[in-house]
Amino acid sequence: MSFVLTEDRKALIAGVEALCEQYPNDYWLERDRDGEYPHAFHRDLAKAGWLGIAMPEEYGGSGLGMTEAALMMHTISRSGAGFSGASAVHMNIFGLNPVVVFGSAEQRTKALPPLISGEHKACFAVTEPDAGLDTTKLTTRAVRDGDHYVVHGRKIWISTAQVANKMLLLARTTPLSDVKKPTQGLSLFYTDLDRNTIEVREIEKMGRKCVDSNMLFIDGLRIPVTDRIGDEGEGFKYILHGLNPERILIAAEAVGLGRAALDRAVEYAKERVVFGRAIGQNQGVQHPLAQAWMQLEAADLMVQKAAYLYDEGLPCGEYANSAKYLAAEAAFNACQTAILTLGGMGYAKEYHVERYLRESFIPRIAPVSPQLIMCFIAEKVLGLPKSY
Repeated sequence: MSFVLTEDRKALIAGVEALCEQYPNDYWLERDRDGEYPHAFHRDLAKAGWLGIAMPEEYGGSGLGMTEAALMMHTISRSGAGFSGASAVHMNIFGLNPVVVFGSAEQRTKALPPLISGEHKACFAVTEPDAGLDTTKLTTRAVRDGDHYVVHGRKIWISTAQVANKMLLLARTTPLSDVKKPTQGLSLFYTDLDRNTIEVREIEKMGRKCVDSNMLFIDGLRIPVTDRIGDEGEGFKYILHGLNPERILIAAEAVGLGRAALDRAVEYAKERVVFGRAIGQNQGVQHPLAQAWMQLEAADLMVQKAAYLYDEGLPCGEYANSAKYLAAEAAFNACQTAILTLGGMGYAKEYHVERYLRESFIPRIAPVSPQLIMCFIAEKVLGLPKSY
């Protein structure tokens, strides 16, 4: 494992940076105000081929690894796009991993090229109001009816469902009472988001307004059996294959967001003169900024390690989870430090750091809580008794 970027990876970063320069902070401030999905940004990323960075080459992707994908998502976030920009394309990078790994050749041929080209947008419909992180307790039911499944249920915090025409759906095909283990009896589908049988209700939220979050009310959705990924009842196992990449990418995006905030704070600290000297000359301003830099650097090292292990096909669960935890905390500290460095101006939208702070809560909360990560490390790494 090397900490020196290869020429190819430098070129990747430069290419993504050049595209992001067309969408400066003011663009994202407007999207934060009006809530309009960043269609132009998504379209330009697709046109440049970035949406397929980690997808197989035979379907139009670049066939690169999680390390390259993390570099891309970090670059997008650090540009000032933050989680508004990163979340607009996040699903492309990790979301269809179960289709890539467990889908048939016919399913991959049907699903991947239009997603990579930007023709399709997909959402990830797993979380439910009453199940939370206990995915095995989800109650959305898919009942076999000839060559279709009929689905009823609810999903919550489903991103991009307002603009998506496809969804990756996890539903219970065998009642929980009829399986030996709670992880059994869940099936995975990649299918059309049929708005005739699905009500998509947007949730007003704190930040990342332009990338919608939603409640889904599913009432009689008919899914062809051919849209089921892999074997019936094995969906939970398939979903697990996407969890580590998701955590790695979220962590990379969080580090990027923290660095964007730190960059703006440092610039302000150099230029703002009070009592005849730049405020950045004062240790009371310097030290929190230096601490934020060190925390972000440490988190980034964990991101790199987790991505490297994943790309090498080695176990990486503890490192992917740790990367997500450390990066989220470092990003939050960097963002609040930036606001305090700017003082009153940090509270003003035109300086952008208040938007960064609002978005920094996303990686702290999703896709798994910091408390559950600590439970995972305590049990799986330290060997302590399971606490939940």
